[in-house]
Amino acid sequence: MTDHIIARCEAKGLRMTDQRRIVAQVIGASADHPDVEELYFRCIKLDPRISIATVYRTVKLFEESGILERLDFADGRARYEDAERDHHDHLIDMNSGAVLEFVDPDIEALQVRIAERLGYRLIGHRLELYAVPAKKG
Repeated sequence: MTDHIIARCEAKGLRMTDQRRIVAQVIGASADHPDVEELYFRCIKLDPRISIATVYRTVKLFEESGILERLDFADGRARYEDAERDHHDHLIDMNSGAVLEFVDPDIEALQVRIAERLGYRLIGHRLELYAVPAKKG
């Protein structure tokens, strides 16, 4: 995944410094939805000289270039994921902050039907479900 992100950056004409490569590497290795601070903590494990300002600037550049997608889950923290990941939706656990990815064919079909009923052709969507664990018993 890292090489794929770096290749996309280079294809868009971005100059890939060593520090930008580290940020791309960390993003490519992330299975979660890290915010900039979490990316920074992961980056300094690979290069302690990297600054949080560099991580902020790099994330902003990658977002503006369409490499990263910014996600706002109503917790006041912008989180990021690779913009070219396969489509999925998110369920956010409001107690723990955990973000679960899922794909549901019924939801996908329903969204298409709703758009068609309203006279539109669906070209994309974002679905975020905010939930708390169900009480067992």
